[in-house]
Amino acid sequence: MPERLNVAEYFIDRNLEEGRGDRTALLTAHGAHTYADLADRVRGIAHALLSVGVRRGDRVLLALSDGVEFVATWYAAQRIGAVTAEVYTFLPVKDYEYFLGYVRPAAVVADEVTLERMREAAGDRFRLLVVGPAELRSGEIDLAQRAASAPDRVDPAPTSRDDVVIWKFTTGSTGAPKACVHPVASPVLSHHNYARRVLDIVEEDVVLPVPKLFFGYARDLAALFPFGVGGAGIGFPERTTVERIFELVARYRPTILVNVPTMMSAMVAHPRASEQDLSCLRVCTSAGEALPAELHARWDATFGVEVVDGIGSSEAYHIYVSNRPGTGRRGTCGQAVPGYLARVVGETGLEVPDGEVGTLEVTGGTVAREYFGDAEKSAATFRGDTVRTGDLFSRDTDGYFTYRGRADDLLKVGGIWVAPGEIEHCVLGHPDVLECGVAGHETDGLVRTRAFVVLREGAVVSAEELREFVGSRLSGHKRPHEIEFVAELPRTTNGKLDRRALRELR
Repeated sequence: MPERLNVAEYFIDRNLEEGRGDRTALLTAHGAHTYADLADRVRGIAHALLSVGVRRGDRVLLALSDGVEFVATWYAAQRIGAVTAEVYTFLPVKDYEYFLGYVRPAAVVADEVTLERMREAAGDRFRLLVVGPAELRSGEIDLAQRAASAPDRVDPAPTSRDDVVIWKFTTGSTGAPKACVHPVASPVLSHHNYARRVLDIVEEDVVLPVPKLFFGYARDLAALFPFGVGGAGIGFPERTTVERIFELVARYRPTILVNVPTMMSAMVAHPRASEQDLSCLRVCTSAGEALPAELHARWDATFGVEVVDGIGSSEAYHIYVSNRPGTGRRGTCGQAVPGYLARVVGETGLEVPDGEVGTLEVTGGTVAREYFGDAEKSAATFRGDTVRTGDLFSRDTDGYFTYRGRADDLLKVGGIWVAPGEIEHCVLGHPDVLECGVAGHETDGLVRTRAFVVLREGAVVSAEELREFVGSRLSGHKRPHEIEFVAELPRTTNGKLDRRALRELR
């Protein structure tokens, strides 16, 4: 990897230099956007950011719907050496207030979906650049208008591989989101290690993301990794639904579907699932949360599309343990991705024998520098190129890792540690269950387990039936003491189960 490296040059400009300017980079409802078109948009927005005083090392906060504006603005900030940070477009004002106070951006880019809430959150403390039709207030900048005045050339900042340019937020499932600080090298290494050497992503690939682009897992796979080989991504601004995914697959015929287990479960349970033609997909990735073997089997039976399940994190930039196409094992997250060393360690920090449960530690070149503004948590999590994940895993003799839950989620029931995830996966094995979340609660000073269950549409199952189902498959102390049926489970903006909110239900 060269010392001088700029993310926009590497993933955008290189396609023009190698003769791929006319190839499609991004597909949206407004049509196909070529690499030449995208590069032109990046140039204009880079000028707009510079014109309002954004400089190398400054932070730019994106509150944009998925589409060409999101992608071009992200790369424009990268082009000038600024630090990108992204937030979900449907957050309440109080959450935008948190992110603004934490990020302290030099500029905020909002669109018609986020503008009013961002205005309320920002007041007159931050510079707002606005995408799309809107009546501007004093001090606000029309991004397209400012971009149109760009000169013919806006040179990329001479960033190095070690310059910080990306903030990736933690999911916030157990606390307030924190920024994992990444240099230029992280996306480039992740592209080579995972996208090329695991997924074997190629120029002909077209990638459809289920999560929205503010989530780094989706953004990298749809608008970064394909660009590294001249492939294409798909962007759509609406909330993700099963129907919308089926529609987009039929329209664009993608080759890679970027998925999460929650959506996979909903897709399998959809009444028209058997009518869908997903034969265009060569692979479906799964990450973000554990994929139960039972759900994986139902997906295979319903759609016949190979699933490549893996695990990654904002702390290590992207996926670091993954199954491989053709050699995956249901119920596991696969093997260490090339370029990473994964170890299961005990309380002493030494590796535990294969088959035993311990905490996963990952070493690799994409591990973040720190959690911004949290020295104590950074010291507990990062050690050079190693991250202590806090995830419990076991490894078999073939090097396949199996997720066993979060260390901080464990419940002590009857004097024995119980992993909520193990119970959740078991309940999900019932053919009438769509989703399940398990939390602990105290009764008379004792910890009891309560399972919150979402049933398939039209299903009729009693709580006792489900308790017996679990009892026939797991040890008696793992059978939920209570089962409560709910319409939906609380989830973070990334689609993960929100365990804090789950514990507060009822």
